Amino acid sequence: MKYDPLVIGIAGGTGSGKTTIAHEILHRVGANKLAILSHDAYYRNQKDMPFEERAKVNYDHPDSLETELLVEHVKQLKQGHQIHMPVYDFTTHRRKEETVLIEPQPVILVDGILIFVERDLRKLFDVKIFVDTDADIRFIRRLQRDIIERNRTQESVIRQYLETVRPMHMEFVEPSKRHADVIIPEGGYNRVALDMVTARISQLLK
Repeated sequence: MKYDPLVIGIAGGTGSGKTTIAHEILHRVGANKLAILSHDAYYRNQKDMPFEERAKVNYDHPDSLETELLVEHVKQLKQGHQIHMPVYDFTTHRRKEETVLIEPQPVILVDGILIFVERDLRKLFDVKIFVDTDADIRFIRRLQRDIIERNRTQESVIRQYLETVRPMHMEFVEPSKRHADVIIPEGGYNRVALDMVTARISQLLK
């Protein structure tokens, strides 16, 4: 069966609302038409490194991600082949043994803070969306997420934000905004932008 799927990239800083946008597109387009890949799942496996060393890795730098595998997976989905997406454990900083089976669909959606930084990945996207949210809102969301979902302390989240998250955002994420076709301020709260984007996606699918 020949596939010619629509590939959408959603980028933006940590806590900007990328997941909210992705879920809204999923809701409006239909789960039976959408394959979602998260760049976060492709962090390099650090299983041979002691935990203390894994915790010190700069996970906000492009080198921390196995983007070449994500590129290969997107290409395989575009050709109509299923893929096995890695599962990353953020509490132990390593990949789990299990993977997630992703079937080819008419729409492939890829999200991540650094997906527009990588040229080989960027050129696979038919639609590039950047979610632009104020830094204070993004930090608060990250703080809440990392404490509740990833068992981090408030002090460790703040330290990581100041040492790597913010500097890497300014060096890599923010400049990558220029590659976007659409910039959505305030993420999932911008209903007008969401309506326009999802309407355009529906039109492209037809």
